[in-house]
Amino acid sequence: VEKVHRGDQMDGLLYPAKKIPLTAKSDTEQEKASQNVTSSKVDPLLKPNIESTPASLSSDFKQKVVNILLKYSSGLWANALPKLYQDTYQVKFPEDILNNLELLSDVCVVDYVSEVPRKAILYAKPQRHIDENLNVTEKVQRHDDVKATAEQQYEESKDQYPENITVPPLIIPSEGSVSVMVLELKNTNEVLIYVGKDYSSAQEQMEDDMKAYYSQNSTVSLAQSLAVGQLVAVHAEEDAWLRARIISLEDNRIKVCYVDHGFSEFVESNSVHKLQKQFNSLPFQAAKCKLAGLEVFCDDPVLVKTVESQTCSKIFAVEILEKSDIPLLILYDTSGEDDININATCRKALYDKSLELHLQVDALYKNVRVTSVFSDGSLYCQVPSKGLSRLSEILQKLEDYFRYKQTSDFNVSLPFCGKVCLFPSKGKWARVEIRIIHTRRALDVQFMDTGTVATVKVSELREIPPQFLREVIAIPPQAIKCCLADLPPNAGMWTPDAVLWLRDAVMNCPEFSMKVAKQDDSKGIAHVYLFAAENFPDMDHSVNRQIKNADLWKHQKDVFLSVTPSGTSSAKVTSDTVSALQLTSGKLEKSSSDSAREPSSAVSAVDMPPPLPLSKTGELMDVYVSLACHPGHFIVQPWKELHNLEALMEEMILYYSRAEEKPVNIEKNKLYAAKIENQWYRVIIKGILRNGFLSVYELDYGKHEFVSIEKVQPLMDTFRKLPFQAITAQLAGVKSQQWSEEASIVFRNLVEKKPLVAQIQAVNESPNSWDRKIVTFLVDTSLPDTDIWIHDFVSQSLVEFSKDD
Repeated sequence: VEKVHRGDQMDGLLYPAKKIPLTAKSDTEQEKASQNVTSSKVDPLLKPNIESTPASLSSDFKQKVVNILLKYSSGLWANALPKLYQDTYQVKFPEDILNNLELLSDVCVVDYVSEVPRKAILYAKPQRHIDENLNVTEKVQRHDDVKATAEQQYEESKDQYPENITVPPLIIPSEGSVSVMVLELKNTNEVLIYVGKDYSSAQEQMEDDMKAYYSQNSTVSLAQSLAVGQLVAVHAEEDAWLRARIISLEDNRIKVCYVDHGFSEFVESNSVHKLQKQFNSLPFQAAKCKLAGLEVFCDDPVLVKTVESQTCSKIFAVEILEKSDIPLLILYDTSGEDDININATCRKALYDKSLELHLQVDALYKNVRVTSVFSDGSLYCQVPSKGLSRLSEILQKLEDYFRYKQTSDFNVSLPFCGKVCLFPSKGKWARVEIRIIHTRRALDVQFMDTGTVATVKVSELREIPPQFLREVIAIPPQAIKCCLADLPPNAGMWTPDAVLWLRDAVMNCPEFSMKVAKQDDSKGIAHVYLFAAENFPDMDHSVNRQIKNADLWKHQKDVFLSVTPSGTSSAKVTSDTVSALQLTSGKLEKSSSDSAREPSSAVSAVDMPPPLPLSKTGELMDVYVSLACHPGHFIVQPWKELHNLEALMEEMILYYSRAEEKPVNIEKNKLYAAKIENQWYRVIIKGILRNGFLSVYELDYGKHEFVSIEKVQPLMDTFRKLPFQAITAQLAGVKSQQWSEEASIVFRNLVEKKPLVAQIQAVNESPNSWDRKIVTFLVDTSLPDTDIWIHDFVSQSLVEFSKDD
């Protein structure tokens, strides 16, 4: 639920169901509340296939459904299941099942909210319930398999583990950020890491306890017999006591691996002691993992050496892509200003050095092609080279290969940042690297060989066929980042006019000559002069001199452009600007809550989506609180519509990232689409400011924002069909007062970004849906035994913070 908010990654709650309604607490509801399952372990061998008909649902199909439901502990609307299933497994969901949900009742709880069969919420049952409902043949078969495995393991353990110690498995935290220390690696598929929830404090406590125990019982606890594989306690250097597993026995020397630290060493037999039971409860703190994107090259000696030098004995943040016995991870170095994707950085060790192009200062290059221009004036160029020729050859081989293959067989099933894929561009295949993942369906990529950044659909990407993977990865990017030398030193960031002039000048010309003035290795950028073919080498007619002499550098006061990681420009408002705006625009003198309530001129009904239907007075409605200022002003969204809103925003990202930017005639109180951060929102213009900025109101989230006029585009008809989702609300059951900052903060922590149940008491209608306001009770039903009425809590606990009018 917490990921429904703006700017979320693809693991966000895309198709949430409702919270447990405020009706009578049944046994079934108690069962739902007690499940609290947040993650699932997907069998990596489970491959998509043609599913059975509803009459004979296979256990394989049911398990896939369960895997999806386990991600939604608050429930999933049944009608959202088919799309999620197809997106996850690339297999069509049998639609007939939605008309007979009882077919799934053995693996999930079906909560019907009306007489319509499809109007139901699905909750995953605990795993033990699923096992109990398997058919008899499957249960017998599973029992026999488990029994045989257990007997085999027991026989082996009698030989190898005389004391047969059992230690619980390490559970990688499923919520919040996870940090690990890399200990050592044999290859990139066997990286030993130091991880665990509260691992440092728990391990330190255990080792302190071991030291206290063995210092008093050292002679009694000496191990009498030793065997390879046995768990023991070892008296290590500096008087430390560590858990270890015996790897080998050589005369009086014993080689052990310290299971909580990952390293191995030889020790004397008199330092090895019996591991007492009280030290078996903590999982081993060293675990193996795989580095995503490097699996195929895991044994490459150059790659392994690079990863080792970049990671060993260092701490990283991790993104967990797959939770399995050996989880699949991306490591991030977060110690600097920018987060560095270690997997992608180390992959560069696979580049063929002979294909790299190193520009030489004062050198001249002909037949140069400019492939992209960014909003800070930087550009990417292709220079004829051995690498470019090799790239053309391998891409032609891929073209020939795919001509006789079903390209859908190479769909990307697990996109992640730093992954290299193929993308069809202008009738040819191009190499792209994934940069930002917006949603399950939309992501940003950078074309490796042109530098261009674009938003594309996940379904358009293709995996590189295994037999071509090494060749494709070995070719370094063939786009060289450059900037024009000898430009005004105090120009700052480029004006939009200057950027447009440069794009028109260089993108429509097939070839240039280029002279390198300076190479800035620290920033990876070359300062160059560009010449059209007919002007070379006349410096006065270089592109640099022409743009320098043009009247394109007059910035608007108080506005500057900055460059986002994707290379697109964004605008910021300085503190001086805000002060100036408050003097020139009456709008900004009001608080966000006041301006939200202020009625605006009516928008033509033709342009409007249908109004959002609300529950009748006194009835219950499941909502999500997207924004909370204080009990007198907060924003709710209808819970059951959130998946439709998420789908709409995906479509807006894909549409506006490809649509040609057009000058827009801006009018107050009209509807537009606005790009804020990396998302597109439906907005209404509340104020037009004098410095190129607009004051806008997000119609689906209830927030006020400032946005550059360049980030606003017309709102297409296809995006006007879904009702605006933000509903302005006031808490019922409390006095209307001037809420103090302390009271507002407490209220916000109670309700903001949470799913709750609303009981509407009154609706104040308005011609425009964003000016409507409801007065409602809010109820938190997340606890299994108690419903918390927010107004009661506010009245009893916050009254001392509040100030009367």
